[in-house]
Amino acid sequence: MTAIAQTTAVVLPPTTDAELERLLAAAQTATAALAAFRPAERAELLDAVADALDAAADQLVPVAGRETHLPEARLRGELKRTTFQLRLFGQALRDGGYLDARIDHADADWPMGAPRPELRRVLVPVGPVVVFAASNFPFAFSVAGGDTASALAAGSPVLLKAHSGHPGLSRLTAEVVVSALGEAGAPDGTFALIAGTAAGAAALRDPRVKAGAFTGSIPGGRALFDIASSRPEPIPFFGELGSNNPAFVTEAAAAERCAEIAEGFVNSFTLGAGQFCTKPGTLFVPARSGLVEALRDAALPPAAPLLNERIRSGYTEVLQGLQSNHRLEVLAQGAGPLADPPGPTLLLTTAADMLAEPHALQTECFGPTAVVVTYDDESQLPELAETFEGQLTATIHGTDSCQVEALVEVLARKAGRVVWNQWPTGVAVTYAQQHGGPYPATTAVGSTSVGTAAIARFLRPVAYQGFPQHLLPEALRDDNPLAVPRLMNGRPEGGR
Repeated sequence: MTAIAQTTAVVLPPTTDAELERLLAAAQTATAALAAFRPAERAELLDAVADALDAAADQLVPVAGRETHLPEARLRGELKRTTFQLRLFGQALRDGGYLDARIDHADADWPMGAPRPELRRVLVPVGPVVVFAASNFPFAFSVAGGDTASALAAGSPVLLKAHSGHPGLSRLTAEVVVSALGEAGAPDGTFALIAGTAAGAAALRDPRVKAGAFTGSIPGGRALFDIASSRPEPIPFFGELGSNNPAFVTEAAAAERCAEIAEGFVNSFTLGAGQFCTKPGTLFVPARSGLVEALRDAALPPAAPLLNERIRSGYTEVLQGLQSNHRLEVLAQGAGPLADPPGPTLLLTTAADMLAEPHALQTECFGPTAVVVTYDDESQLPELAETFEGQLTATIHGTDSCQVEALVEVLARKAGRVVWNQWPTGVAVTYAQQHGGPYPATTAVGSTSVGTAAIARFLRPVAYQGFPQHLLPEALRDDNPLAVPRLMNGRPEGGR
């Protein structure tokens, strides 16, 4: 691996039109070569990137700390998550099930009334992808984060638009990724870093790009989504935009573990200074349960710096707007709630006020602020849940005897992940994870940006009808040299 230069302050110059053209051409050239890699060979590429990032931790983490104000322990844990998810995608590749290979043999007596032809279906890479890095997870959702990992796993070259909040880290991480891929034998153009808003938008418009992925604000994500969908050839755009992540506490749960719930909520909404996309922004509690008093008396953590000035100013603006709303009052507040860094804030309202003005009271406040809502009867909870737009998560704290079926039904329609007696801050990188939800949580409700199912975003199906064996993809041949799982006539067959 090439040596990584040390730096204390970096400004990434915007990618010029000529540079962008060169990188797009290289990605286009790499597309067929990367797609031709067997799944296990692409897994080796991902493992090589993971190994290189682990080896560079002592160089990357200090730069990340300087640029994001995040503590070293958090950054090292996040880097470990980043390399873990790269290796997990490698495991998914070696298993082969992600290809969703299906084989229908010709059947002259097919009951549809006409003979069934020989059909073999498999998923193939979409082609070059533009990934827009996020600010709040400088490793796990940035240059070598989940979007990059899932796209490379799918066999799609990546053009990564760096986030302005950590330019030095972006450059250094990209150097590690490019070097590791090159040494592992990846085609030139498999991965490249671009910088600047104009370059990112231009790349998304380019006809050689076949998909986009984004994590960030609703306005920014919506603008990019509109570009992707209004192209002469519209392309899928997988944007994670915003989420309030409501949490509902039943009467029985409040009576059973009031102090525990209050402590858990404070820890969750202030985790990472409230800069998690899964932060519970609204908590519904029984009016006479003691939870309001417990939260008023709770020990709020000390003020912590936010990621950058743009996030801090946006947080201050939203908090000032909430505090000026006559339907909200301050329940608890740390020192200097509008200072830099800001102390945490808890605001209080009632179910009636929430129903009267849900849009204003559910405004996402990206930082250490949350709203507590008191309700009088659990029968109100489904109606309150209906007021929310699409969410990444929704949480219920209850007991086994709680009759909350109606609430669960509403929340399952509103959110991509429904949580029981836990807190949503913490998104496990695993096989069954769903990190997505109805708009505006995401622009693609049927997808996830975390977990092995994320690879499906950058694949598309192709069916081969009547082809001879030697012209079929390896996963579809009768000898199945890749040993991937397949469905034949609806019956599982093969695999490990």
